[in-house]
Amino acid sequence: MPRNAPAFWQTRSLAAVLLLPLSALFLLLAAARRQLFKLRIRRAVRLAVPVVVVGNIAVGGSGKTPVVEWLVARLRDAGFTPGIVSRGYGGKVAGAVIVPPHGDVRLFGDEPVLLARLTACPVAVGADRPAAALKLLQAHPECDVIVADDGLQHYPLARDVEIAVVDERTLGNRWLLPAGPLRERPGRLRDVDIVVAHGALSPALSSLLDGRPVYAMHLEGAEFRRLDGSACCNAETFRGRRVHGIAGIGRPERFFAQLAGMGLDVVPHPFPDHHPFTAADLDFASGEPKILTSKDAVKCASFASADTWEFPVKAHIAAGAAERILEKLTHGRPTA
Repeated sequence: MPRNAPAFWQTRSLAAVLLLPLSALFLLLAAARRQLFKLRIRRAVRLAVPVVVVGNIAVGGSGKTPVVEWLVARLRDAGFTPGIVSRGYGGKVAGAVIVPPHGDVRLFGDEPVLLARLTACPVAVGADRPAAALKLLQAHPECDVIVADDGLQHYPLARDVEIAVVDERTLGNRWLLPAGPLRERPGRLRDVDIVVAHGALSPALSSLLDGRPVYAMHLEGAEFRRLDGSACCNAETFRGRRVHGIAGIGRPERFFAQLAGMGLDVVPHPFPDHHPFTAADLDFASGEPKILTSKDAVKCASFASADTWEFPVKAHIAAGAAERILEKLTHGRPTA
């Protein structure tokens, strides 16, 4: 659950109950919108290349960015040339634009800039996902598959494969916005092609999935990189010293726990998801190492001190997930 999320999203308290009429309206509008596309009253844009959507059903981080990085690598292994489209949350550019190498996170958003760096893929951003995808294909005609980051609810873009990333803790009280954190009801997960579970799923949620393929995911990292690029090290370098964990992501406590699990003495500094970091946010504890997530490191590299480090992680997803996605891409694409 994002650190800046309302506390009542975790419980079915009076505050949440009072918002249920608005959640009912949200449900009706969202269901009507989706039905318009299912009945083809509103036509989704189908690209000349297949589209794989990676998304979730709740507000907040569930681990989509590492899944996109993993997916791009698997697609390349299979001979595809992928491109990525993203909303560009937090960015300031208007319309559909291509993210340049070493793009400014203030203009393009933190996740698109990070994905461009991690994957070396062409990345396009825009609130209009079909326009962003068309812009990308025009600029990079070599791309033969599009990965749509956080696009599960963006129905104007037709998709060939849907991947839902689920961290059950982000589902909170299981109510829809604004009474809870859900963008869509949990039953929506029965419609996706695969579910990637970031953490264990409860028996109740597993039962709801009704046999939908579920693949476990965990994040692993072993190396720390100085933000100025001058050095790398392992956890042994920091043992016996106090370190400051800094995270502006959906579930910062997961990051802090991962560092502590490596034997580090961690002082946690959580920030809201997509926090626009400034030098003042890191102006503390001179001489003690500061460790950031990769998503935050791209925002802080220009002003971070020499004792600031990035801890990059990669998604490890259970066997069979990539094969199922590739099978659907190869044999499941509509002919019209």
